[in-house]
Amino acid sequence: MLKLKNLVISFCLLLLTQISQAQLGLYHELGVIAGPVQFRSDFGSRDDSSTNFGNTGFGIGVIHYLNFTYTDDHKHAFTNTYFNDHFKVRSELSYNTTKLEHHGQWVDPSKTTENAKKLRGHKGSANNFDIGAQLEYSPLSLGEFQSYGHKFSPYLTLGVHYTFSSAKVSTDYQNPDPSAIGDVTDPSNFYAFWEPGSVDVSNSNAWSMVSSVGVTYKLTRMSDLILDLRWQYYFSDWVDGLNHQLPSNETNDWLMWLSVGYVHYLD
Repeated sequence: MLKLKNLVISFCLLLLTQISQAQLGLYHELGVIAGPVQFRSDFGSRDDSSTNFGNTGFGIGVIHYLNFTYTDDHKHAFTNTYFNDHFKVRSELSYNTTKLEHHGQWVDPSKTTENAKKLRGHKGSANNFDIGAQLEYSPLSLGEFQSYGHKFSPYLTLGVHYTFSSAKVSTDYQNPDPSAIGDVTDPSNFYAFWEPGSVDVSNSNAWSMVSSVGVTYKLTRMSDLILDLRWQYYFSDWVDGLNHQLPSNETNDWLMWLSVGYVHYLD
């Protein structure tokens, strides 16, 4: 079971620490994001479109920004440095889930070998809680954006997240041994060229690198809409519960997340 209590406590402490800095003249924004996730893992054939689009899930999150462009009265721009006028700090608590199957040439209906049947029967899901922070850079002036100097503000982000993962696995392979049918701990239910232990659904935790490109649209004086495309690379290959060690397993698990969001400025 995920340590949700520790996750929530950690996020609250991070948020309280940032709010306590409000006396320094920082401005706070709070928002929500949601959208489809493409999870790239050891399931399916690499660079196969049916894998990329077949293993698609959904993500949702709560985000908080520290904005440096205002003084405490929120009325006057505070843009005396380049950093203040072009950077924000974004913290986040999010969740994503993706159902996983093997797609591509090795599970084509024309394949009738036992290994093909094992791959077709093997299914799973990746379920991840994230907490972390990103530094967001806007090439255009944030002070001018806040004062309606322009309606759109593109941005880039880079940061680090900590992920609490809970992978799930199942198999409906009709094993010749009736006692092994459905047993996810029995290697004979999975692809014969994988080493024993390649399937492991123990809960795991991992750091990840997060980078995004997006755009913010000024909706009202106190609210924005955002469109965000994220790349997230995990420093672990067990996020999906599968690490088969074959030469084709070139990278750790990673994902792409396209989200839309709503952000409200806090008085």
